Amino acid sequence: MHRPAFHPVPHVTLHRTHRPVRPLAVVGGLTAALLLSACGGTTPPADAPSSAGTAPATGGDRIAVVASTDVWGSVAQAVGGDAVEVTSIINDPSQDPHSFEASTRDQLLVQDAQVVVMNGGGYDPFMTQLLSATGTTAPVVDAVEVSGLEGAEDASADDHAGDHAETHTDEHADDHGHAHGEFNEHVWYDLATAGKVAQALAQQLSTVDPAQASTFTANAKTFTDGLAAVQQVEASVKASSAGTGVAITEPVPDYMLAAMGLEVKTPEAFSEAVEEGTDVSPAVLADTEALFSSGAVKALVYNEQTTGAETEAVLSAAKAAGTAVVPVTETLPDGQDYTQWMTANAEAIRAAVQG
Repeated sequence: MHRPAFHPVPHVTLHRTHRPVRPLAVVGGLTAALLLSACGGTTPPADAPSSAGTAPATGGDRIAVVASTDVWGSVAQAVGGDAVEVTSIINDPSQDPHSFEASTRDQLLVQDAQVVVMNGGGYDPFMTQLLSATGTTAPVVDAVEVSGLEGAEDASADDHAGDHAETHTDEHADDHGHAHGEFNEHVWYDLATAGKVAQALAQQLSTVDPAQASTFTANAKTFTDGLAAVQQVEASVKASSAGTGVAITEPVPDYMLAAMGLEVKTPEAFSEAVEEGTDVSPAVLADTEALFSSGAVKALVYNEQTTGAETEAVLSAAKAAGTAVVPVTETLPDGQDYTQWMTANAEAIRAAVQG
């Protein structure tokens, strides 16, 4: 298969919202091999793994879909069904998305994709760079863009504006460290956004294969209808426990907590420091730990994919006080799809605050 001209992309790190991207050098040997492939040489096997995913099969008539993470890959699979071959670049529950480095093989995946789905909003800037490097014309579904959430439009604009800033020096990149303001980019914990992404995927898949448009539309409806049960859990918590205090280590689950009417008591200085990768002051850490000993919160919702000394201290304080701990992640647990995952999260939070 003829490939368009290949321009290697530097390794980039998937970072916390406010952390600048610092490009790294691509390994020369791998780059050379891929350049030979692009010029008609040996093509890597279709099932060869990428840095964290598996390349889509090239046989048959299935649509090649590439997702930045397996969260959106799961949604794409639900909508596309047997008509798609979905590759999720990040698909390991032990992988910290904030430290992910894209490879040149990931660039080939994006180059060959017929539909791309990403989170956007500064969460997966490596995907923005891969899209730019390949020059692909494949339709892209950006979850933040389609969410309609307050601040999403500005966050998306900042994300795209960063395409150029990311290639500047470290000092210049630091000037843009707070480009995304207060927008919470963890939009997959907002069920309405997941439904909108499913609908957008149905539309884009239909442009690639119009003959199956009705199937994609029906699948998107089935997926969205399936989220109703999770929304009912959220509504039941809101009806019985609105205003109940909870603590977090990062704002990963905040959209779900807000839908439940729960009040996050964690000092913003703590969760912001954890998200930005900066030190938490002793005073802020003490205030956060006091939430548990004082009984101000019923549960700690803990991002177990991103941990450090401060988050572990908070976890220990919660356990010592007998406070319920609900672990959450940013990628799918093994063996679960998106709906199953969100159902488990919602049920766990309900049990914690109503227990």
